[in-house]
Amino acid sequence: MAPRMAPRIQPEADKPEFRGFDAAALDFFEGLEADNSRSFWLDSKSTYDEHVRGAMALMLASFPDSYQPFKVFRPNRDVRFSKDKSPYKTVHGAASETDGGSVFYTHLSAAGVFAASGMYSLETDQVARLRSAVADDSTGPEVERIIAAITKKGARVGHGMSEPLKTTPRGFPSDHPRHELLRWKALIASVEITDESVVTSVKVRDQILAFWKLASPLSAWLDRNVGPSTIVRER
Repeated sequence: MAPRMAPRIQPEADKPEFRGFDAAALDFFEGLEADNSRSFWLDSKSTYDEHVRGAMALMLASFPDSYQPFKVFRPNRDVRFSKDKSPYKTVHGAASETDGGSVFYTHLSAAGVFAASGMYSLETDQVARLRSAVADDSTGPEVERIIAAITKKGARVGHGMSEPLKTTPRGFPSDHPRHELLRWKALIASVEITDESVVTSVKVRDQILAFWKLASPLSAWLDRNVGPSTIVRER
């Protein structure tokens, strides 16, 4: 019997490193937006695997342990309840979540790279806690200062998936100093990186991390004051 060979350990120098998303990845999404069909997908699958999914995996692996682990979203759309029957997503995204329920999200598309941090969609118990914290005379001004600091640096803070209420929610005075923020049902910061010279270099990773650091006070505030939902939904 031949002796067993020990598995070859790849030297550190040989390990692939994230160097940015190349033009082939951006071209793939431009093509997919023009022809969102199974035939285009199959013809371009090797490009997707190497230049989109593969490059994203390298970038995610390069992020610090404090952001791990990441969930990579599937490329297929759920079209069961949608009028739009396009089978594939025109972004490739991934997210991780804190113990408190905030997310760190990023995706690649034809437009470039998008990154976000906070809470994008909340259950009713979370919305109630968010409004209570916004209304509070201590935690309310605190989140106002956090939002101002984030937007001053050029990032955006928005209301997430659900449209805000048209009026101040029941139980709060209409002239409350934070009445507009009380109408929101979520709270998330985001930034778009569209400069191709950045997207196609390792700088894009550094800009995502810099944004997540900028937005970290918002995520920490949400973790402390909103937290995960306690609602259990039946499958």
